[in-house]
Amino acid sequence: MQNIKNRLEAELLSRDNLQELSYDKPDPLMVAQRYRDEYISLLCALFAYGNAKLIVKFLDSLDFNLLNSSEDVIEKKLAKHYYRFQKPQDVIDIFLTIKRLKELDSIENIVYSGYKKEQNLLDGLWNLIDTLRSVNPSNTHGFNFYFLNKAKKITGAGTYKRYFMYFRWMVRKNSLDMGLWSKIDKKDLIMPLDTHTFNVSRRLGLLERKSCDLKAALELTQTLKTFDSLDPVKYDFALYRLGQESLA
Repeated sequence: MQNIKNRLEAELLSRDNLQELSYDKPDPLMVAQRYRDEYISLLCALFAYGNAKLIVKFLDSLDFNLLNSSEDVIEKKLAKHYYRFQKPQDVIDIFLTIKRLKELDSIENIVYSGYKKEQNLLDGLWNLIDTLRSVNPSNTHGFNFYFLNKAKKITGAGTYKRYFMYFRWMVRKNSLDMGLWSKIDKKDLIMPLDTHTFNVSRRLGLLERKSCDLKAALELTQTLKTFDSLDPVKYDFALYRLGQESLA
């Protein structure tokens, strides 16, 4: 494992710079970085599924100032916007949800309210999802795919990759991650597991589980804690790029 740790540390050093975020290497974080706002960043993170270039192209088409506009203006301005599973009404409802959330409390406070009891980020995530659901009752496929529901059990549940990626952006602070939050400890972050990181982690022997689910995300996080117990998720971007670029 020491050789793998050394390789990941080297990848981490080489990729911890803003040159990793460009239209040649598109990533939704490059859009979130422009605004450095927790609400806009959540919008960017939860649209981060599918082809990276198309994600960034869609995010570039959005006017995030609409979060400060009336609900009528939001409905009018987004009437023709859609992205994959999200129809125009879904995009409208997504913006309305984040606008209402912004008027309610900071996202950090909402997550922290669940997290603080046992320093468990899953509890923080469930509280965030409950809050998002409470401000907008929409129940379409596109809306549900975007915000997700709470997992009834760990085994077989989705990885919640987009939320955990968002938490990484908010909690960690380096050249890439923004570190806008101060109440969540980075040692409690959970790996944002997608197909790329799942496959490369399996090839490197970091993950035994054969299913790409929430249980696998927790297992990989525990493995990476043996490399760095105080900041296990620091290896996420390096693993993601290794898998994306088929270098491992």
